[in-house]
Amino acid sequence: MARNKKCITVNLKSERGCEIVHDLIGKSDVLLENFRPGMMEKFGLAPSRFHVSHPELVYTRVSGYGQTGPNSERPGFASACEGYGGFRYINGYPDQAPVRPNLSIGDTLAAMNAVIGTLIAIQGIAKSGKGQVVDVSIYESVFGMLEGVVPEFDGAGVIREPSGTTVTGISPTNTYVCRDNKFVVIGGNGDSIFKRLCAAMDRNDLGNDERLFDNAGRVEYQPELDSAIETWTKTMTSVEVLAALDVAGVPNGPINSVADMMKDEHFQARGMFEEVNIDGKRTLKVPAMVPKLSDTPGETRTAGPTELGASNKEIFEGLLGLSPDFIEELQRDGVI
Repeated sequence: MARNKKCITVNLKSERGCEIVHDLIGKSDVLLENFRPGMMEKFGLAPSRFHVSHPELVYTRVSGYGQTGPNSERPGFASACEGYGGFRYINGYPDQAPVRPNLSIGDTLAAMNAVIGTLIAIQGIAKSGKGQVVDVSIYESVFGMLEGVVPEFDGAGVIREPSGTTVTGISPTNTYVCRDNKFVVIGGNGDSIFKRLCAAMDRNDLGNDERLFDNAGRVEYQPELDSAIETWTKTMTSVEVLAALDVAGVPNGPINSVADMMKDEHFQARGMFEEVNIDGKRTLKVPAMVPKLSDTPGETRTAGPTELGASNKEIFEGLLGLSPDFIEELQRDGVI
C-alpha cells in the first residue's frame, strides 16, 4: 500500500503546520485528502483558498458519505458504507445475516473512483485551464456497483435479494464442489454454451430440453440444473472438471487462494508479483502494478517508509527549501 511513497509529519493543529501544508499544496498537481468533511476548512486549507493562487490544482476528497448532504459528517468506515450503499444487502445467502467479504472493498472502490475522477479532472485542465474538486464517497462507490438493482425496483417493484453463490436472473452460473472437495466456477448461461456444457456432462437430455433453450427457462429450473451439474462435478477432481470444460469451450475457473496464485503459471507469466527489499534485511513479494502500460509500466522502486516522518528532511529541504536549522526548530516546537 505504501510502495513508492514518502512519509512526512505535520501538525495541522498548529498554524505553522497548516502553512507548511499550504506551501506543499502550492507545489503539487493533485491534493488527495480523506478527512471528515469540513476538517480541511477548519485547517484553513479549503479548495477556495487555492482558486486564485493555484487554479490548476485538482483537489480530490474522499469521505464516507460525500461533502454534502445530511450524512456528510458521519464517520465513513467501509463496513458501514458497504451496508448503506446496498452492497451488503445482496451479498450472502437468503435468510442469513449479510456476508462481509474478507476485504474492505468499499475503500478500494472509493480509491479507484478517486483515481478516475482525478484523471478526468487533469484532462479537463487542457480545455479550461482550471482544476476542480473531485468529491468521492465510499457509499456511492459501492452504490455504483449495483448494476440493474435500481431500475429493477423502479420499473418492476422487484427488490433484488441475496442469492448465495448464484446471480439473480442468470442460469446456470454457480460454484460447484468437485470430488477432491475443491470448488470451481462454471458459467454456462449462454444458450449455445449451455448446450456444450450439457454435452460435456453427457447430459444431452438437458441440452435438448425445450424448457431450457433460453435463459428464462433455465432460471425457472435453476435448482434442478445446479443439482445436475454438481452431481457431475463430484465425479471428478477439480483439475479434471476444468480440463473437460476447456475442451468443451465452457467458461470456467478455479477458486484460487493466495498460495494457488503464487504458484500459478499465468500469474507468473504476467509478472503479477514483485519483490521489494525491507530495510536491507529481507525481501517480500507484493502485487505488481496494474493496469499494464506498454510504454510506461509502473514498478515498485521502494517498499515505502518504515517510520513516520522518514522523508521529512528530504521533502522540507528539497521541495520547500527550508534550512536544516529551521527544520530543527519546527521539530522542537512540535510542528513537524
